[in-house]
Amino acid sequence: MSDPGLVTATPAALDLLREIVAEHGPVMFHQSGGCCDGSSPMCYPVGDFLLGDLDVRLGDIDGAPFYISASQARAWEGTELIIDVVPGRGGMFSLDNGRERRFLTRSRVCAVSPDQPSGSGA
Repeated sequence: MSDPGLVTATPAALDLLREIVAEHGPVMFHQSGGCCDGSSPMCYPVGDFLLGDLDVRLGDIDGAPFYISASQARAWEGTELIIDVVPGRGGMFSLDNGRERRFLTRSRVCAVSPDQPSGSGA
């Protein structure tokens, strides 16, 4: 299901991501499924977050891989995830925490042609 068009980022998100990478080195994202940090894109140093067998890579943001659980991927099928930045604190363990700016996922329904299988990047 990896498709570079399924996850994108705003210029503000790219700026914050580059700031974090300059400080921490390569990072990855995992879309939180709720609970303590709501449904936030969480940013971790590569290797610090243990991916599960049911995590799906949706694409990359400026070289940072972006993962989501398979159940969320099915629920959000046909939706473009747009990573943005808003004022506030990031998730407790996310690298955007303490910067007074945090990542936020916005969404846009993608048009899918009825003759193409879902998730084909149409």
